[in-house]
Amino acid sequence: MNPIIEYISERPLESQTKLNEIYQIIKEVVTPETTEKISWAMPTFYLHGNLVHFAYAKNHVGFYPGENGVANFLDRLTKYKTSKGAIQFPYAQPLPKELIQDIVKFRIMENKTNKK
Repeated sequence: MNPIIEYISERPLESQTKLNEIYQIIKEVVTPETTEKISWAMPTFYLHGNLVHFAYAKNHVGFYPGENGVANFLDRLTKYKTSKGAIQFPYAQPLPKELIQDIVKFRIMENKTNKK
């Protein structure tokens, strides 16, 4: 079984819809050479380094695009709790698909530019 699908299936049932949704939102924009794995105990997309992570939390989906992935989108993240490299998307609100995809696209560009 895919490690990310397995991760989602092991989380509380009420969170699985949102976790599957963010997984699909990310998959729509990653490149074919992007790999999926579990890293730091979280679903991870990897392309020339960690691209983005997401994870279950009790009241939200945690989305981890790294420090630059948050900093470059702060003007569009005012509705969400953020920290240095993390964004919290509450289960009670719709996921911001376009925003998530824009962040992932930014991280793809950043990782391709900085690849070793």
